[in-house]
Amino acid sequence: MYCIGVCGSDVHYYEHGKIGRYVVESPIILGHELAGEVVQVGEKVNNVVVGDRVAVEPGITCGRCEYCKSGRYNLCPDVQFMATPPVDGAWAEYVTVRSDFLFKLPDEMSYEEGALLEPLSVGMHAMSRGKVTPADRVLITGLGPIGLLAIQAAKAYGVNEIYASDVVPYRRELALEMGVSGVIDPLHGDIEAEVQRLTGGRGVNVVVESSGNHVAVSQTVKIVNRGGRVVLVGLPTATEIPIDITHLIDSEIDVYGVFRYANTYPASIQALSGGNLDVKRVITHKYALKDIKEAVEMARTQKDTSIKIMIYPNEELV
Repeated sequence: MYCIGVCGSDVHYYEHGKIGRYVVESPIILGHELAGEVVQVGEKVNNVVVGDRVAVEPGITCGRCEYCKSGRYNLCPDVQFMATPPVDGAWAEYVTVRSDFLFKLPDEMSYEEGALLEPLSVGMHAMSRGKVTPADRVLITGLGPIGLLAIQAAKAYGVNEIYASDVVPYRRELALEMGVSGVIDPLHGDIEAEVQRLTGGRGVNVVVESSGNHVAVSQTVKIVNRGGRVVLVGLPTATEIPIDITHLIDSEIDVYGVFRYANTYPASIQALSGGNLDVKRVITHKYALKDIKEAVEMARTQKDTSIKIMIYPNEELV
């Protein structure tokens, strides 16, 4: 194992011991964003060999249920997802993974990029769910790792006009560096009016909400153009959020939920191989595995300055 990312869900389990219906009831190893080198294979494995550099898709599904059979295997009720109780994750020197959930990395792709395929996949799945095309103007709200990588996913889908909002100045600056056309501070001014100003009155026809903030979720249907699409990625702490349902119906707005991803790794690898996407810019800190507590505390307490933290079992690579 060479590189593992710290995800917001890891920090949430560390802080609160649960996320929704998933509760930590016994000791658990966290971490599910990983890439590394194959060091051993089972006797019936024929798709990878020792020495292959691979990214790991961390959700092992049954392959038999109607969701798996229809291609929407992310909805499999029997999925075993790394670092989701009671399944252990990847903050370790070695992990065992079913070989069909390994994806070979091109020679020019780093392990860091391989590990970032997991959060990038969320953005790619969001674009797929939202039926995004190069003709769209997209607003992404919430610029944590998922939101920032959703910018790259939108670029992979050919979108040229991408706008972004976040309350943290550092994250807005990073979004500009990563190619957005304009940024918005939702704490200052009317976000609907700002969207209109930035787009010259044309508005946006896709809103990707990745913050999970209940106000931001509620605002999505008012921000997006009539006939537009809203893609909900961020998971709010509240289970019920007021939405202007009359406006939604009258405007024929489509609303899509996003749960992880499905069938995204090959496309994500292909998109990164093109050289037009910049995902490594989200990496702000690196730690050795032995310093994992310090890494998690950094992610937990320094959210204004840390984006994606990478963990290395081999501390010489830090």
